[in-house]
Amino acid sequence: MKYRKISITFYIIVIGMIALPLISLLTSLFEYPLSFTDNPLLVEAIKVSFKSSMIMMVFVIILGTPIAYVSARLSFKGKKLLDIMLDLPLVLPPAVAGLLLLMTLGKESFIGSILLKLGWQIPFSLTAVILAQLFVTLPVYIKTLADGFRQVDPLLEQTAMTLGDSTFQAFIKISLPLAKHSILTGAIMAWARGIAEFGATIMFAGNMPSITQTLPLAIYSAMESDMTAAMNIARFMVIVSLMVLLVLYKLSSKEQGHVKG
Repeated sequence: MKYRKISITFYIIVIGMIALPLISLLTSLFEYPLSFTDNPLLVEAIKVSFKSSMIMMVFVIILGTPIAYVSARLSFKGKKLLDIMLDLPLVLPPAVAGLLLLMTLGKESFIGSILLKLGWQIPFSLTAVILAQLFVTLPVYIKTLADGFRQVDPLLEQTAMTLGDSTFQAFIKISLPLAKHSILTGAIMAWARGIAEFGATIMFAGNMPSITQTLPLAIYSAMESDMTAAMNIARFMVIVSLMVLLVLYKLSSKEQGHVKG
């Protein structure tokens, strides 16, 4: 009973640590009035954030799905090292990630100089925003989907192949449908991570309004001159984050119900 009380106490403390800033955001309505429509900075940042994150998600799904399947199904020499490389962006400071991207694709780099001669400058463009988001979100999608593929019984794929399906057909008919909740969950988590990205974006893409200024960067800029605008952008992002969590919880409950069924 004593340990139960201690656990509940810590639980309440942690919830309070999370809830107090949210309460402060609500009580600040008196000092910084709520206005989503009359906020050009928010509108432009939403356009940049959603455009870049939607394009990023296409590449995340195309690149991440086969990698997640390989990670879940295949075992070969050196795979652990490759898995570490895939997970590195998860623990790498975002500013360092942005600097590495800039060193790799900047105009002074080997690749960047070639692209520049072809008339394509990646840093400080919308493409840079997309690449920064892709760099930090791809591991999130891969890990989530790989866990989903591991829950699919390999015998089901083998049975399909004994009935005449190729490996790819078995993947399309069996693995993908059974891992659909993991695909959706991974995609949503990656999108939420991408739209919240700050460090890598500002280092690699800069902070140019209507071009590379995403929602987190807009908050950073607004705090220097317009605190009301900054607070409203923050409120918008809190609402988006809560919606993402609600969708994830809904997907999780459906998946648990499917497993029980």
